[in-house]
Amino acid sequence: MRTLKTFLFFGGLLLLFSCSDDDSFTTSRSNLLTFTTDTVSLDTVFSNVPTTTKTLWAFNRSGDGIRCTNIRLEHGNQTGFRVNVDGTYLGVTNGFQTNEVEVRNKDSIRIFVELTSTMSYEDTPQLIEDNLLFTLESGVQQRVNLNAYTWDALQYNYVHIQNDSTLVSHKPIIIYGGLVVDSLATLTIGAGTTLYFHNDAGIDVYGKLMCEGTPDANVILRGDRIDNMFDYLPYNDVSGQWMGIYIHESSYGNVINYTDIHSTYDGIVMDSCDVEKSTLSLVSSTVHNCQGYGVRANYCQVQIVNCQITNTQYDCFFVNGGRVSVNNTTLAQFYPFDSNRGVALRFSAKEFPLESFSCHNSLITGFSDDEMMGEPHDNMAFNYHFNHCIIRTPTITTDDSVNFKYVIFEDIEDTTMYGRKHFAKIDHGKQKYDFHLDSISPAIDKADATSSLPLDRDGKMRDERPDVGCFERIKTNLNNKQP
Repeated sequence: MRTLKTFLFFGGLLLLFSCSDDDSFTTSRSNLLTFTTDTVSLDTVFSNVPTTTKTLWAFNRSGDGIRCTNIRLEHGNQTGFRVNVDGTYLGVTNGFQTNEVEVRNKDSIRIFVELTSTMSYEDTPQLIEDNLLFTLESGVQQRVNLNAYTWDALQYNYVHIQNDSTLVSHKPIIIYGGLVVDSLATLTIGAGTTLYFHNDAGIDVYGKLMCEGTPDANVILRGDRIDNMFDYLPYNDVSGQWMGIYIHESSYGNVINYTDIHSTYDGIVMDSCDVEKSTLSLVSSTVHNCQGYGVRANYCQVQIVNCQITNTQYDCFFVNGGRVSVNNTTLAQFYPFDSNRGVALRFSAKEFPLESFSCHNSLITGFSDDEMMGEPHDNMAFNYHFNHCIIRTPTITTDDSVNFKYVIFEDIEDTTMYGRKHFAKIDHGKQKYDFHLDSISPAIDKADATSSLPLDRDGKMRDERPDVGCFERIKTNLNNKQP
């Protein structure tokens, strides 16, 4: 019995001292909070559009409890930052502050930060800042800087183009709910205009779409997320951010010049229609990083010249019958998010007759040993021709050599670099790609000078010995390319 009483006595003392240590709060000026960061940056954000939430932690590693007599936003409601401290929202009702927040020894509090900035009425992004101030019981004041660049944008909801219209702006334009071009209307998107599509939005074309970019001022069609998924990965580099372009069967005469279409679900999909009339001329443009197809042409007439169509979960370019011509184009399949990806080029007569498919001066490559698939049908026309191309596919037999003139078939046993050797940068880790030609690419000087386009995708002049693909590697002198 004495032993039990002794145990309870000393156990009680231990508990008492333990509680006393935990409940003690210091007023020493040397005891401070430690933050996971001293700056919370929300990157570039659109005015009047709520940002995603960022978090930080405040740790107490001082050895004693720390009491914050006050935590507040320095500028109150003037900047648009919103803060939640350990479950308490700093808003109008509490004067954008909270009092008597205790952080016990070896404990922490979590802080959430968001922003909805007001219009700055400037054409360029403007820096906006505030400070989250922590006033300790000791009188010491600690601060965490909150900042972002805020960018005024024009916002449109469920746009229905019923008359001939032009969209042109040096400010970003955000599209919510989608953009529809009526069957009797033409929508022209002017040079230098960027459209930012929300994730449920795309372009449905029943009439006509004209994108009039220039080499120095491309039209850009992209998603509206301008923040990062991870520190190294912007949402702009993630596929499936918006719905892409759908050209319906009533639509003819579409022209897309010097336009960058990226991070979509499908890039461009075309319904089957009358192949006697042109559905689309895609010129000096980029379709990149799509969660579906890059370009899918279903029995229609299409011309593609000087284009980059790259990195798609399904095929980069699917020619589903019809009449299609391709010249000086780069088709490269390095889609990083799914190993069960499609090929760089598929041309098929399984559903519709392939009346004609011609491919000149083009580079067709990627991860796989075979990046080109031809799919004939016994009862359908299946007419195709390749000239001065480089293709990553097993060497075509002599029985089919009439359809392949001056074609280089990549050595599929070259498994160290696959098709990456052609390009300036293929960085899957950081999702960074540059499909300009590397100095060691076999595509250099291999195009046909008589049929190549005079200008490349960048609007630069091709030389007398042009390169295969959409980009010309600029020479420093007659015989050597730029390093």
